Amino acid sequence: MKLLERTYITIVIDMVEGSRDWVKQAIRDLENARYEVKGGFYEMACFLSQQSAEKAVKAVYQAIGAEASSQSVAGLLLNLPGEFKSPSELA
Repeated sequence: MKLLERTYITIVIDMVEGSRDWVKQAIRDLENARYEVKGGFYEMACFLSQQSAEKAVKAVYQAIGAEASSQSVAGLLLNLPGEFKSPSELA
C-alpha cells in the first residue's frame, strides 16, 4: 500500500472515530437531560438537550469531513453540504 493511500485511510478512520465520539457525547447529554427532567430541573434539561442536538449534527459534519462553523443547531443544519441538507422545516 502506498504512503498516500495509508494516509488517506488513516484520515477516514479518524473522521469516523471522531464522529462516533460526538454521537456518544450526544447520547450521554440526552440521557442526562432525561434525568434532569425527572428531578424537575427543566432549565438544565433544555440546555443538555440543545447540546445533544448540536453534538449529533457535528457528528454528521465529522463523518463527511466537513467543517462545522456554527454552534447553532439551526445554523449547522442549514450549512450542511447540499446532499446532506435537512428539510427546511427542521432548521
